Amino acid sequence: RSDFMVALENFWNGWASARKDIVLIVCASATSWIIDNIIHNKGGLYNRLTREIYLRPFNLSECAEFMVAKNVVMNAHELLEGYMIFGGIPYYWNLIEKSKSLSQNIDDIFFRENAPLRNEYDYLYSSIFSSPGKYVKVIEILGKNKSGLTRSELVNSLKITSSGNFSRILKELENCGFIRGYMEFGKPEKDKKYKLIDNFTIFYFKFLKKRPGDEHFWSNHENMAARNAWCGLAFERVCMEHIPQIKKSLGITGVLTENFVWQCRSDPDNGIFGSQIDMLLVRKDQVINLCEIKYSTDDYSISKQTDESLRHKINDFVNITHTKAAIHLTLITTYGLVKNMYSGSIQNVITADDLIAKE
Repeated sequence: RSDFMVALENFWNGWASARKDIVLIVCASATSWIIDNIIHNKGGLYNRLTREIYLRPFNLSECAEFMVAKNVVMNAHELLEGYMIFGGIPYYWNLIEKSKSLSQNIDDIFFRENAPLRNEYDYLYSSIFSSPGKYVKVIEILGKNKSGLTRSELVNSLKITSSGNFSRILKELENCGFIRGYMEFGKPEKDKKYKLIDNFTIFYFKFLKKRPGDEHFWSNHENMAARNAWCGLAFERVCMEHIPQIKKSLGITGVLTENFVWQCRSDPDNGIFGSQIDMLLVRKDQVINLCEIKYSTDDYSISKQTDESLRHKINDFVNITHTKAAIHLTLITTYGLVKNMYSGSIQNVITADDLIAKE
């Protein structure tokens, strides 16, 4: 609301742009402001941008390097759990103290009185967006729908009219890494679903919003049902954020690949059981990796029921999509696969160690 931008435009166009020894780097947490006023500037700074640098969160490998630099000892499982809570935000990871276990750190960072991130949600979105209310409404709606919503479903849930302004809200939330648009295999662009993917926000909705009074909440509830359910979904999100590492483990780094989700309803009359597939890697070499993502605290053992479910998924996918590609059943899990009478159907196994590996 000041004349600073006008003054900057005059300074740059009238003097600085003629010089070769001046570089202006604009950075801030208010991503929407930079997009509106710098990247999409319609005034004196139009077409003056040399390069955009998207500051991405750390991946698991970079978080592991960060912890080594801080002399914090963590195994693969602890790194994974930390990522499921913090995502790849270095500021959050920097709060971890080497003298404490991960559970103790989580208690200290979130649940004790005056914990540094106890009120993080309250000012996170206001620090990024100038009018956070409309963005938070989208976040809260998506937080209640783990399978995601299409644009039209979001519009109906929010009781608003579809507009260019709403498109802008979705785009900015996506640019900031809070939500992500996912395509279902074989579906048109208009059916794209948006999901909340920000790990901290989801952790807040699940465990912090109701303000548990126990300052040792995380340490005292290691095997609670809500935490186990959260682990399964959080692990799926981590896997979706590490597709380059998954491709490297599969040995297909150089193969053009698109990733999708897929689901179908039961239709007994046509031999359709009803399935949901966590991740499809559709490759240009006529192979589709059908990925089953399973969080486990030990090596994963495929039961008779799971084997039946996997067979049904392949049957449903092939019968509905009529794909001619080869289907490679791929298990992504935390530790590994127990060899038993049902494990032979799995063609590839990817573990937490593979996700942590460098690209």
